[in-house]
Amino acid sequence: MLPANPIYVIGHRNPDSDSICSAIAYAAFKEARGESGYVPARCGNSNARIDAILERFRTPLPYYLSDVYPRVRDMMSYEPIVVNESSTCAAALKLIDQHGITYLPVIDDRQRAVGSLTLAHLGHFFIPRLDEPRAMRQVRTSLARIVQSLQGSVLHHRDENRIEDLYVRIAAMDVNTFWNISLQENIPADKSLIIVGDRRDIQQRSIELGVRALIISGSLPVDPAIVALAKARGASVISSPHDTATTAWFVRTASTVERLVDRKFSALNADSRIADIRRKFSQYSPHAMMVTGEDNLLQGILTKSDLLKPVPTRLVLVDHNEITQAVPGAEEVVIKEIIDHHRLGPMTTPQPILFVNEPVGSTCTIIADQYRRHGLKPSASLAGIMMSGLISDTLLLQSPTSTPKDADVLNWLQTFADIKSSDLAQIIFSSGSVILASPADKVVRSDFKIYAEDEIRFSVSQVEELGFDNFWQHAPVLADALANLRHGEKLAFAALLITDINTQNSLMLVKGDPELIRRISYAHVRQDEIFDLPGVVSRKKQLIPYLTDLLKAMHSDGVEPAAASRGRSSPPFNG
Repeated sequence: MLPANPIYVIGHRNPDSDSICSAIAYAAFKEARGESGYVPARCGNSNARIDAILERFRTPLPYYLSDVYPRVRDMMSYEPIVVNESSTCAAALKLIDQHGITYLPVIDDRQRAVGSLTLAHLGHFFIPRLDEPRAMRQVRTSLARIVQSLQGSVLHHRDENRIEDLYVRIAAMDVNTFWNISLQENIPADKSLIIVGDRRDIQQRSIELGVRALIISGSLPVDPAIVALAKARGASVISSPHDTATTAWFVRTASTVERLVDRKFSALNADSRIADIRRKFSQYSPHAMMVTGEDNLLQGILTKSDLLKPVPTRLVLVDHNEITQAVPGAEEVVIKEIIDHHRLGPMTTPQPILFVNEPVGSTCTIIADQYRRHGLKPSASLAGIMMSGLISDTLLLQSPTSTPKDADVLNWLQTFADIKSSDLAQIIFSSGSVILASPADKVVRSDFKIYAEDEIRFSVSQVEELGFDNFWQHAPVLADALANLRHGEKLAFAALLITDINTQNSLMLVKGDPELIRRISYAHVRQDEIFDLPGVVSRKKQLIPYLTDLLKAMHSDGVEPAAASRGRSSPPFNG
């Protein structure tokens, strides 16, 4: 189970062993220093080599994140103040006043969203249009709710819980004048609520005509004979503690909100991206929008002020320092730290961060050194995990990227691990063929990275094998898959580097612009698009510099890859 507000330690897309192992190790390092909430994560699938490492050290695969785009669920309020559609205006006003809000989601008895109510809606109700005088007096409520709003007392009740449409009338004139006006307005007596003081003549006449209820203002006494008449004629009598004007206002607040609800609303999905939702909150849009789930059940609300809150998702990037290779959405969340061993790519952050970058062969080397510097002793499994990342990325210190520090750290880790580096290397490099274990389209995207040189985009994927037999058996389908990758990504060319761990040599399959392929100076093997690269094992230090020099030379000669393959891109990954 994830902790509250986790901080994800995550490597680059299409993760390799060093990316996965460094995420696990650095999250554990943070926890060892008493910094809680760090979770190792990944944004790509595992492979046979990673699985073998994690199985050996009984360590689970890091948490999978397909993306970290901020979504509605990350910013919304989960327990909004709500009102039922059968509630009174008084209840709604009380909630608005108590919580200092202007927007109320309205739900039914099954917690389903039916609409919204705002302070503006209530304002229009209490101050209706002047050309609708009858609307100013109409209420939809029950007598019981009127008593509750008034905090009054009941002298006689009949059908007090029935919800009905009633008209509020104030008897502030002579009885004859009052009823003449009533007849002209054609308001039925049994729909009338008469607010009156101690005018016995109007009280009696109202009951005789069959009014729904008398409301006596000011807590004034009522003749027992009037109450007896009301009981005999089926009229209700309520005593209000307020003056006449205040009583009329409180009666109006007893109206249900049912008819005031704005039922035309667009509900949000909790999984919607915040970047898409921002466009819905225009200058004239509502202050808030409801978030609903299955069967329109209310899950929460998202307000304009919620969009101003800091994004809760936080990342620590390991084994890369470029947005183009980070988990999708990384540019929209908070990056707290970067731990890497590649050359710097362009990246900006809105605040200073911890950035550790060292010219070593593995990110795990840097993290293990952090353990050593802080006097922390890794467990046997953690030491093995860091050894695995280091061995994989440096080909057991045989890669041109290896440094004396890698060798020193590997020896230090062995003092805590329950396995020697040579034995661990045997497990790692014999853990299975990527070519045999995966379909061709997955192989060409294994450890796949896109680069750019003068806006010419290209890619290089790399797999490590024990010998080249598996490659030769699958070369035709791999060539087709690489061509599809090139066209799908609109690249000038795409290359697949197959490295033999035993001989420290590589083959390179290339699909792309014919002129560029013609200029590759390495020897062809069997067919024009496969080249022999003796001694080349490092994509970062050996192959990428060669390919970028090739593109620069073409540019100097006024020759460029086919225009159809060109396209502007974000800055590329550098190794």
